[in-house]
Amino acid sequence: MTSTKSQEPRVVVRAATADDSAICGKICYEAFSKISSAHGFPCDLPGAGVAAGLLSMMFSHPGFSCVVAEADGRIVGSNCLDERSVIAGIGPITVDPGTQNLGTGRMLMRAVLDRANQGKAVGVRLVQAAYHNRSLSLYSRLGFDIREPLSCLQGRTLERSIPGCLVRPAEPTDLDACNVLARQVHGFDRGTELAEAVQHKTAIAVERGGRITGYATALAFSGHATTETNLDLQALIASAESFGGPGILVPSRNNAALRWCLANGLHVVQPMTLMSMGLYNEPAGAWMPSISF
Repeated sequence: MTSTKSQEPRVVVRAATADDSAICGKICYEAFSKISSAHGFPCDLPGAGVAAGLLSMMFSHPGFSCVVAEADGRIVGSNCLDERSVIAGIGPITVDPGTQNLGTGRMLMRAVLDRANQGKAVGVRLVQAAYHNRSLSLYSRLGFDIREPLSCLQGRTLERSIPGCLVRPAEPTDLDACNVLARQVHGFDRGTELAEAVQHKTAIAVERGGRITGYATALAFSGHATTETNLDLQALIASAESFGGPGILVPSRNNAALRWCLANGLHVVQPMTLMSMGLYNEPAGAWMPSISF
């Protein structure tokens, strides 16, 4: 009799190409939709087309290393590594809901972790949906540490500005000051990512006392923010008419910032968790990670 294990398809991992984005986008949306629906949360992505567009960008970008998993020649999942900083960010990782229990997720994670170990990264990070027990277990077994509970927030603040703080579009001439601030708060900068955000006109800066005291690449699920104080962070948040994607990620242990957001009419969409492997410095300021880290 042929064993069940011998009948399982063989899974291999290879480098992703732009041509893979359509099928990977469909898998990505279906995977996120299924797990979020099962736990009563909204899906992070509005549709397969948006997921395909996101993955197409990442699969084609020189700052990302992306892989796909194939089972008997059919794509069943993908994963990406953001290599634009000395800290690498992982995700989105998704596996076809119809091909679970083949070890595909672990293989996709091992592929990008091996890539990070071979490159310049001194650490890797990811953001995990706190309700997803399976992914939390996988990442913990792989060696990731829980660093910060996060609250994904959406809405529009009642306060539209903070006295003494000027929020404006970030300019190329702001890059040096923003990167210095990032190194002071986190111990490293995300200069390439910030420069791209300035070029795409999504980045904003906050000035207080005539100098830059914070910035955000975007007030969105995909954007991160770094500031000297909660006052500067509040100014950035208050300046937004809306937040891109599911919302912004506020560290839940920053009780003062979280309470200010809730008192100003923002609501919690879902809990999330920042996890890391390798170098991690406790931030020395106020900040918000992106969905990558």
